[in-house]
Amino acid sequence: MLFSRPVVVMGVSGSGKTTVGAALADALGLRFVDGDALHPAANVAKMAAGIPLDDADRAPWLDAVGAVLAAGPVVVACSALKRAYRDRLRAAAPALQLVFLDGGRELLASRMSARPGHFMPASLLDSQVATLERPTADEHPLRADIADPVAEIVASLVERMTHD
Repeated sequence: MLFSRPVVVMGVSGSGKTTVGAALADALGLRFVDGDALHPAANVAKMAAGIPLDDADRAPWLDAVGAVLAAGPVVVACSALKRAYRDRLRAAAPALQLVFLDGGRELLASRMSARPGHFMPASLLDSQVATLERPTADEHPLRADIADPVAEIVASLVERMTHD
């Protein structure tokens, strides 16, 4: 294991959280958990219907993500759009390392449109972008540009995470 802290790969839908998160977990020798799999069925149904989640919808999901993070070093893909959500995750896992996948709306929209069958429709992108509170310096996020190839993103993250 190259890294012994819990990691959240965060960003809006379409930013590549699952793809980057799984590759990063593999590179670090950690387990990967897709936060989407932790959503209650009611949340998935709501999003599939094009209805944005509210804070009350997200609370049990964030608690489930927090429990996974608290259980040990792991990489979790989780949107973590608001500071309050990230604070809730840090309460469960104080050593949390944030990885922020950042990119332009046009690229995000094209990615969301290119993934048929995903429960999160492209129509919710504007809601996600509006909800996003970019992580601030005091959260010590590692930012990655989603326009870069996944292999480059992962290599850069591993370098920054393992060579303080």
